[in-house]
Amino acid sequence: MKIKDLKTLSDEDLGNELEKSREELFNLRFQRSINQLKNPMRIRFLKKTIARILTLLRARKED
Repeated sequence: MKIKDLKTLSDEDLGNELEKSREELFNLRFQRSINQLKNPMRIRFLKKTIARILTLLRARKED
């Protein structure tokens, strides 16, 4: 997801999105370990998305 889309979500929705992204990242890493990964760039995309979500949550917590 893009940062613009993430900013419109509530804290609860961001938490859910974070959980889904982490679970998908785990599954992709598992697929990579057994050489069944079709799109290795998806791992990079998910890691960046997770970082964006965490950044937004921390910024909102400070306000």
